[in-house]
Amino acid sequence: MGSMVNTVSQLGLMSSAMRWDSVGGVRIRTNWMRAYGYSSAGVKRKFGFLRDSRKRIAASCFEGNKEGNSVPNKLELEPLWNDEYGTQTVQDYVEIAKEMILRPDGGPPRWFCPIECGCPLKDSPVLLYLPGIDGLGLGLILHHKALGRAFEVRCMHIPVNDRTPIEGLVSFVENAVRLENKSSGRKPIYIVGDSFGGCIALSAAARIPTIDLVVILINPATSYNRSKLQYLPPLLEAVPDQVQTFMPYLYGLTSGNPFKMAVVNTTGSSPTLIMEQVFSKLTAILPHLSDLADIISMDFYVWKLKLLKAAAAKANSHLHAVKAEVLIMASGRDYMFPSGEEAGRLVNSLQNCKMRYFKDNGHALLMEDGFSLLTIIKGSGTYRRKNKLDIVSDFLPPSLSEFKICFDKNLGFFHFAVSPVTYSTLHDGSIVRGLSGVPHQGPVLLVGYHMFFGLEISSLVEAFLKEKNIVVRGMTHPEMFTENFRSINEHVLLYPGGVREALHRKDEHYKLFWPQRPEFVRMAIRFGVTIVPFGVVGADDLMGICLDYDEQMKIPSLREKIRLQNLKTKKLMNRTVLEGEEISKQDFYVPGFYLKKPGRFYFLFGKPIETRGFMESWKDEELAMTLYLKIKSAVEQNMSYLLEKRKQDPYRDIFARAAYRAISNSSSDIPSFEP
Repeated sequence: MGSMVNTVSQLGLMSSAMRWDSVGGVRIRTNWMRAYGYSSAGVKRKFGFLRDSRKRIAASCFEGNKEGNSVPNKLELEPLWNDEYGTQTVQDYVEIAKEMILRPDGGPPRWFCPIECGCPLKDSPVLLYLPGIDGLGLGLILHHKALGRAFEVRCMHIPVNDRTPIEGLVSFVENAVRLENKSSGRKPIYIVGDSFGGCIALSAAARIPTIDLVVILINPATSYNRSKLQYLPPLLEAVPDQVQTFMPYLYGLTSGNPFKMAVVNTTGSSPTLIMEQVFSKLTAILPHLSDLADIISMDFYVWKLKLLKAAAAKANSHLHAVKAEVLIMASGRDYMFPSGEEAGRLVNSLQNCKMRYFKDNGHALLMEDGFSLLTIIKGSGTYRRKNKLDIVSDFLPPSLSEFKICFDKNLGFFHFAVSPVTYSTLHDGSIVRGLSGVPHQGPVLLVGYHMFFGLEISSLVEAFLKEKNIVVRGMTHPEMFTENFRSINEHVLLYPGGVREALHRKDEHYKLFWPQRPEFVRMAIRFGVTIVPFGVVGADDLMGICLDYDEQMKIPSLREKIRLQNLKTKKLMNRTVLEGEEISKQDFYVPGFYLKKPGRFYFLFGKPIETRGFMESWKDEELAMTLYLKIKSAVEQNMSYLLEKRKQDPYRDIFARAAYRAISNSSSDIPSFEP
């Protein structure tokens, strides 16, 4: 058995050069097959017995291709790319799972590459998915298309009649990782362990500490000895005739929150329409989940519970040997395991571990609405293509679903309250609504005023994504200018005033606190970066300051709190700031504030300033200072212009905007003043 498992584990794990052959109108990745003596015709014979529905998931990266053309890797993703999240649902999972359980094909554990994953980006790392207690390998079904852009996805499948012990499963994964490591070069290998799979992932990682691994644990089953499941094996042995009675209960623990599963990919213009869709999906999903509980055999459950107990014990005994980078995702409403508590224990036990907590989700986190595995991997700074993270080359732009969640769902009410409006300046000096005056081709440096609490940032980022399909990146320091920055033609946002400007005192609205030396201008000239000065106003219409920094420093308890907070926080201050400059006062603190009736945010981007003609003179301090003063003056003039013109906006008041939306049935493009 062991040799067969090891042999099968190698299939599909050779590094893919993305070379394709046509076999009967089906495109197959062929290089790994030939490495083990299979021709394209041989592959067709080997997989010919599979039924059509099984070919969709079990064939190693099959994809329609009647022409048989070669398919190169995509070089990059465009902002707001369609990750197709939710196009496959839990109902798809249930239908495929029923067939796999009712018509098992036998054999040992093996890997398959879901066809839905498609073609990944160039140099994408491999991601190995280790399933939960069902062993089917379908747990990523909602995420196949999104993950397939950033990873070469392989899913582990354990046939329902397979009885490979835990040692064999760990060896199966270990051999796969070693084989992939030989061909992947400097790329990390990702292992996603879901519940039971998390125990296997930790045990395998402990055996290969020298390989660059990123282990992602989703509600890991390492807390088995503190879970409700530990009481089931003796109970099943005591009353074997009543085992079938417990099946729906056990499956209910593992299947997660049906409501959150039904919410996936629901769309509608009103809560009523959304609830109708959710109810319709619930009525379709619940009977199928019940059917799955009924068709799973007693032997399957008894074996899996024994395997689960052994897997948890093995993983816990080797935690000290895990050197890999670990990311844990834990649910707050996991009724199968105490996942939140267990995540805290693992963070303290593992050497390089961080966690993300989802308080409203259940055990089947990967199947529930509002959870995108790729988004969490990106947002936690865990995605990389080499042994070290490169924040430029490893950056993945936001997808369309991420944009909707962020700006429509999470920030929707805030953006409704401030209804931002943007203006820009054309080369002839005329001001127009929108961002047409901002160059589309980078590198471009956006330099402007930092409003109170940095409230303008989300509105600025949203505007560039919506209108120009451009991702604006933030820069904390001029030394971030590099050749890499110039080569990728990015739009970068810089606030010379930093924290001092964003956390200003009373009566300091729209006052710039910039350093005296023009370091960012010299760096921009050196790399030929176009500078666009901008002004923004509106925070004073949203909130007022009642207790500022100077006043808090006069109160002993608050002064001590600020001091301790800033001992832990690295100050964001320009390294060339001269002692005594106002901008050097970069202490973080939380000002006392009160809310006002919301007004509106206004942006004005000034006339672009080209620096390519001065690149050879980047060390000329007089030239740099001249441009610096020009930029600073432009920002101040833009704000003065907006402060005056906003008085002419008939929709500055939130009630006027709400009335307009109610009448026009429009959620955007609310009129404003004419420039």
